[in-house]
Amino acid sequence: MTITFDFSNRKALVTGASSGIGHAVATQLARSGAAVTAVGRNAEALHELAAQTGCTPRVLDVADPQALDQAFAELPAFDLVVNCAGIALLEPALELKAQSFDAVMAVNARAAALVAARCGKAMAAAGVRGSIVNVSSQAALVALDAHLCYCASKAALDAITRSLCLELGPHGIRVNSVNPTVTLTPMAEQAWADPAKSAAAIAGIPLGRFARVEEVVAPILFLLSEGASMISGASLPVDGGYTIA
Repeated sequence: MTITFDFSNRKALVTGASSGIGHAVATQLARSGAAVTAVGRNAEALHELAAQTGCTPRVLDVADPQALDQAFAELPAFDLVVNCAGIALLEPALELKAQSFDAVMAVNARAAALVAARCGKAMAAAGVRGSIVNVSSQAALVALDAHLCYCASKAALDAITRSLCLELGPHGIRVNSVNPTVTLTPMAEQAWADPAKSAAAIAGIPLGRFARVEEVVAPILFLLSEGASMISGASLPVDGGYTIA
């Protein structure tokens, strides 16, 4: 893909930057001129990312509210924020465990809300007319087998996006989410390597394939950019048409 953006002189925060979509977003933002603070739990992966891109690594568990508040007391006001941190604990609904539900909600919903709220407050105080993108999922829009916790957390994230849009809009801050289908990160490629397993999932996607990482990164960068200056509160499916039914 040859889509390019210019984020020169912009400060960006990316959570979940140790791997997957977050890693790719942080890399592309840095290549597009942004000064990127890359947040994650894997110190080795973050320092490797920093060596490759010039990002500033920040080892942080966003599910820890106290650590999060301490970190934001030291961080600047950002222009761009991408909430990519996420986990999935899959189990049948009839075997749902309270600890599984709480753990997934703590990262996928609560942490994203706290990061966006802290960043939004700093933006408003500094007069920054910024943009926040939350990485949600097609699971927010449709039911998936054994994904109760994950579906609930991503639906909550879309609701958080709308609430933040309403309250941060008067400060000139836009908030959107993207809702990708299975995206072929290295981990996903391994998880969906079985043709029988992947064929069943792909059968429900009108475009007939899973998403490539860059196909999710590009819409995120668009929503961060001035090209999306009148878009806020949207939940954008990046799913090849999977959620049309």
